[in-house]
Amino acid sequence: MDTKQIDYILELAKTKNFSRAAENLFISQPTLTYQIKLIEGEIGFRLFDRSPRGAVLTPAGEQFCVTLRNIRRELKLAVEQGQNYGTLYRANLTIGLPMRSAIYFLPEAIEVFTKSHEGISVTPHFLTLYDSSTFLKGEEDILFARMNDVKHIPGIRLHPLFDSRIYLITEKGDELAGRDIVRAEDLRGRTLMVGGGSPPELRAVQQRIIDTIHVSYFNSNDRETTLTNIKAHRGICLAPGFLNDHNGEFAWTLFDCPERIRCVLCTHSGDKRESVSDFVRLLQGIYRENPGFMA
Repeated sequence: MDTKQIDYILELAKTKNFSRAAENLFISQPTLTYQIKLIEGEIGFRLFDRSPRGAVLTPAGEQFCVTLRNIRRELKLAVEQGQNYGTLYRANLTIGLPMRSAIYFLPEAIEVFTKSHEGISVTPHFLTLYDSSTFLKGEEDILFARMNDVKHIPGIRLHPLFDSRIYLITEKGDELAGRDIVRAEDLRGRTLMVGGGSPPELRAVQQRIIDTIHVSYFNSNDRETTLTNIKAHRGICLAPGFLNDHNGEFAWTLFDCPERIRCVLCTHSGDKRESVSDFVRLLQGIYRENPGFMA
């Protein structure tokens, strides 16, 4: 089904009359009748009940038209956005990342880059946590990733960005929140949440605490569940610093451990565009200029 056929259905649904709909569409009535029959044969159900008085949507047709109207609206918006971009930009770079906090300085980098690279837009694509599949399909030009997740993937180049340290997340009023650093023995008697897609480096820290310190622990499926449980006084957790959204809702206190989570930017090996290299170098430079940033 193409966009013209969608318009045929929606116009007939609005006018409820083949002759009037065909006139509004600037086609003949036999053409409209043929197209509606063709569409119904393709989708496998009747859209309209015909009668001498006109055409009325069937129950299935009514539901189908709700979806078609949304599709048409989204398509119109997409075309308008494309036209706007077409007048403003000659190229676009896309960068995939799981959340904005993963590259805290991304807004600053975009602002600087677009000033020095006129006509090139940078678009963030927010992905499922640590999912590289769309990048590997070529849907993103740059990808934020953990080194251990991507270091064996062929056909990509890795650019070091920062090494993320591990932090304890608690409520702001927790007795551990005011410290400069928290050590494993400080967690004695507490309840620690583990799991939730933790990277290997973090799992190693969690297991060491469980093996050596008397802590209770339970699995928490994902980040949002974990933060909800902290608010519900069910426990505390450890997390990489790059997950900190810096909104001040929780206390993030540096945890004393040697483990670091190496974070990188990935580009495609065959991509030789200077704009891609320039943007990667810009981000790397910003992080070098902010060595004390909590990440």
